[in-house]
Amino acid sequence: MMNPEIIPVLLGADLNCYSVARAFHEAYGVVSYAFGRYNLGTTDHSKIVRYTHVDNLDTAGVLLPMLENFAKEHTGKLLILVGCTDAYADLIIENKAFLSEYYFCSAPSAELAKKLISKEAFYEMCEEHHLDYPKTVVIHHDAELDKLSTLPFSYPIVLKPSSSIRYWQNPFDGMKKVYIIRTEEEAKEVARTIFYSGYDDSLIIQDFIPGDDSGMYVLTAYSDQNANVKMMCLGHVLLEEHTPKGIGNHVAILTEYHEDLMKRVKDFLEKIGYTGFSNFDIKFDPRDGKFKIFEINLRQGRSNYYVTHSGANLARLLVCDAQKSMKNGTEFVKNDSFWHTVPKKIIYSYIRDEDTKKKVQELVKNKKAGTALFYDADLRMNPLRFAYVAVHNHRYYKKYKLYP
Repeated sequence: MMNPEIIPVLLGADLNCYSVARAFHEAYGVVSYAFGRYNLGTTDHSKIVRYTHVDNLDTAGVLLPMLENFAKEHTGKLLILVGCTDAYADLIIENKAFLSEYYFCSAPSAELAKKLISKEAFYEMCEEHHLDYPKTVVIHHDAELDKLSTLPFSYPIVLKPSSSIRYWQNPFDGMKKVYIIRTEEEAKEVARTIFYSGYDDSLIIQDFIPGDDSGMYVLTAYSDQNANVKMMCLGHVLLEEHTPKGIGNHVAILTEYHEDLMKRVKDFLEKIGYTGFSNFDIKFDPRDGKFKIFEINLRQGRSNYYVTHSGANLARLLVCDAQKSMKNGTEFVKNDSFWHTVPKKIIYSYIRDEDTKKKVQELVKNKKAGTALFYDADLRMNPLRFAYVAVHNHRYYKKYKLYP
């Protein structure tokens, strides 16, 4: 049933954006307005997303007047603003006071975000609040590369930027989201390349936790405007993308419930006064049996439809918070659910644990599996959309052949 009082305004055009738009359409039957710098097939030819291309939208000078004008054209409506990339989420956080005059903006304070967005500062907070994370060394500039000779852990190691936003603002050939480094010489070469590209923040050097994609977990939480955690959904990642720029993007998730981990993260979020969506990348360390947190994203993740598909619709959380109608307590999602965005045949070929494979196949059989892009309401009588989704799905066979 249509609800004209609710207008979702989404910043972005990728799978994150489409997944949020689908959540709103499923819950309220509304079409989302999306704005972004690039035209992407993910939101193209869609009946549930009205997308507009805007040059330089990632600058406050362009974004704020545009959003103000849009709000004035839709007065009297409940406008809900959602950032679907780090850059847009950061702009919403920085300008929350201004934007809140027109939109419901569920986001942390700028002061808190500044601490959390830096992986270096985030790990310091983890230490203070007794959250496990990988052993870490920080390199602030190329003059500190000698630290790579005296690491308190052995190679291979993980190397990644402390600030993802600043990192992607300084592109170079061979750029990766995360680097798995096998020698000291390689580590120094990669670090120099990143610093010489113009990147001016620190680099994170971490102990490599053994295991493949199946050791990864993603935890999504929603904290209301009083900083009370209202929902937590933990996903066991069965497979990730393997392309250089896609490493770390989840493509198959099985929901699980681990009470101790979820309650410790809940306690952390409430103690620091966090508000809005948060998304944690986590890996299980078989050496000591602990879940170790890699980072926090100050927004819903790219794979957020795994949460909606499990029964905790993200749009309902936002609307209920905006209307001050949240239920008491915290919903810890315990439903068995399987989300994927690559063909099931590829996923089955990568799952090594037979019990896990059988569980996934059982969920598929019982219609408890789903993918964001295959949405009947958007594909029905929409041949251009159907063609895009079919081709997009098929291309993964080539990707996993090139990057197994």
